[in-house]
Amino acid sequence: MSLFAWLRPAAPALNSKQQRRLAQLAQPTPMGDGSLRQQRWVVLDLETSGLNVNRDQVLSIGAVVIEDGAINLGQAFERTLHRREHKLGPSVLIHGLGPSAIAAGCDPADALLDLMAFIGDSPVLAFHAPFDQRMLARALKDSLGLRLQHSFIDVAELAPMLCLDTTLRQAGLDDWTARFGLQAEVRHHASADALVTAELALILFSRARKQGIDSPLLLEQRLNQWRRRQQHSHSF
Repeated sequence: MSLFAWLRPAAPALNSKQQRRLAQLAQPTPMGDGSLRQQRWVVLDLETSGLNVNRDQVLSIGAVVIEDGAINLGQAFERTLHRREHKLGPSVLIHGLGPSAIAAGCDPADALLDLMAFIGDSPVLAFHAPFDQRMLARALKDSLGLRLQHSFIDVAELAPMLCLDTTLRQAGLDDWTARFGLQAEVRHHASADALVTAELALILFSRARKQGIDSPLLLEQRLNQWRRRQQHSHSF
């Protein structure tokens, strides 16, 4: 066996049904120039064992769909993942996922296959999206050997870009939901956080259209430009 074979991580052990499902997953489509209303978006939230993207694990996934300019309550996703090596830590005080809930969870490979089938070819919205994106990417690689290629847009960046009349420093989801009078039924619960993030996103999409930003592609381009300006201003 070659040295490279030793260094290469072992492929996840998937059964035949999981392999078929993996092969059938839709490929993501690039951001298009159709209207924001026409785009199907998946709003994602993850609860994790901690904030270390290299060590901690995804414990719970919640997602909802924005379609035709509204939240489609008929399309919702929620899974708790079974983690054999999960240890009780400080994060349980935040998300409430104790040992019994984790022990009763789904097989991670099946849960992640369910999620990716739910997402389909749609772009993903999340609050503090880079964290969710990196945690999900690692979970997919470890459990399915799958590379995450979907586009992510950070609602935490959209909000200050589109709301120049509001000054909130290092604002979290609670700050922005309070700004617009939104209320999460339960905080730090993946499904509830995904739902309130979707409500916030709809408000921001309305503001985007009023500012002449009416396509996913243009939204992505403006966000990239805004991010570069922010980085440039912070460098001085």
